[in-house]
Amino acid sequence: MTDEENAGHGESHAARVRDAFDSFLTRHGERLDSHGHRLLEEMRQAASEKDQDLLRQQLAEARERHGWLYRELAAHPSLATLLDELALWGF
Repeated sequence: MTDEENAGHGESHAARVRDAFDSFLTRHGERLDSHGHRLLEEMRQAASEKDQDLLRQQLAEARERHGWLYRELAAHPSLATLLDELALWGF
């Protein structure tokens, strides 16, 4: 893949991450406390950077501290797809 193709792919991934998390926040943002907002923003950053280890840690934290948040993340179609792709790609 050329540098130009990589740049385009990165922008596409970043846009998908942004759109997925924005959609989630539109639907559930009012339910989040300050810790939940911080955690979701950290997840957004980790997903954007394809940091699978950090994202896995943050998902575990969401499951432990905010069970509803973890369930809603897993049920949100675009986020669930994005998280599955990151896991499958080994990022």
